[in-house]
Amino acid sequence: METRPGTVTAPPAAVAGASAAKTRRKRRNTDDGNVRYFLPKAGSSPAKPELGQEVASEGEALIEAFKSGQSFYTLTAWKAVPEVNGGGSPVIVKQAVART
Repeated sequence: METRPGTVTAPPAAVAGASAAKTRRKRRNTDDGNVRYFLPKAGSSPAKPELGQEVASEGEALIEAFKSGQSFYTLTAWKAVPEVNGGGSPVIVKQAVART
């Protein structure tokens, strides 16, 4: 490996570790009461998903999906609502529908 004066070359493992440290991981938002969790209906496929049994939490969905060797689905309901900005022109935005 050739280096130029004034430059520092890090070993490849250090570079890979640094780039992995910079990547963001999605946080699981388990406190979001608008998300619902479902196991797939018998006979459904990822190409044509059908919701089966609803489970109470993400943790329960993970466990049941692992036990049965299948996927699980999350569902969030949204509605379109108008929002008027300071400029007076309305914008359509999405708003989560609260579970009842």
